Amino acid sequence: MAISDDQVPAGNLPSGKMKLVQAWFEIHRDALMAVWRLAVQGIPPQRIRSLE
Repeated sequence: MAISDDQVPAGNLPSGKMKLVQAWFEIHRDALMAVWRLAVQGIPPQRIRSLE
């Protein structure tokens, strides 16, 4: 999924799983952007919590 707009550039998931991914994505969008910025600088990414 693209962080900027949560679009799926290729492939697909069953609708139920996609809804879970989208929910997680919305909750963690800021953390995803922060981890991405670090990764671009060569800093290993940190783990982001899963849905519980």
